[in-house]
Amino acid sequence: MSLWEYANPRRFMAVSGRVLPWLGWLTGLTLAIGLIWGFFFTPDDYRQGSTVKIIYLHVPAAMIAINAWGMMLVASLVWLIRRHHVSALAARAAAPVGLTMTAIALATGAIWGQPMWGTWWVWDPRLTSFLILCLFYLGYIALWNAIEDTDTAADLTSILCLVGSVFAALSRYAVNFWNQGLHQGASLSMDAKENVSNVFYIPLLFAIAGFILLFLTLVLLRTRTEIRSRRLVALKLRERMAHA
Repeated sequence: MSLWEYANPRRFMAVSGRVLPWLGWLTGLTLAIGLIWGFFFTPDDYRQGSTVKIIYLHVPAAMIAINAWGMMLVASLVWLIRRHHVSALAARAAAPVGLTMTAIALATGAIWGQPMWGTWWVWDPRLTSFLILCLFYLGYIALWNAIEDTDTAADLTSILCLVGSVFAALSRYAVNFWNQGLHQGASLSMDAKENVSNVFYIPLLFAIAGFILLFLTLVLLRTRTEIRSRRLVALKLRERMAHA
């Protein structure tokens, strides 16, 4: 079976309808394990105290915020190359979820950073690029809503997504590019020495898995809504033409 078969709206609706109930239950279970374990059954850090537990919201939200844009980039490229409408609608569906995750990451980062840095905000390379990424999310959503023709909107937002990918990459790798920033390095790394302690690490993995599953669930739901909305517009247009 070809992967492109799922670009057919009917095929996508059928498969996603079967998957979503299971995905929803798995999302709830994984999130509950990660967040409850992390917030209520891990000790305070010897330097950061209880504020370290923000890691269970901040790190997963930041990861999803960046990777959501990556998913939008792939979907946009599929639209530009193959002209599959489901991919364009999936990119549109992912944008509000990515924006929400970006806002959560910025807010929790400020709460976490204030007692550590003595300020709510610094023009750190990663923070600045993350703020610009948030503005790109807002611009992407606004552009979709500003253009009536969906194909034209998909074309223009796909180009915007390509440009915004630069700041998504900077949000991820700014610490590596500019060492003078205050923001810490990655909490998760292939190098075990750079990871957080195991007492925080394992529940963090559950939290990250829960956020990933939540993102997938919300994108599937929103994509299904976009497809239904598109069908409704097409039906209304047919009715108008029939009565004309």
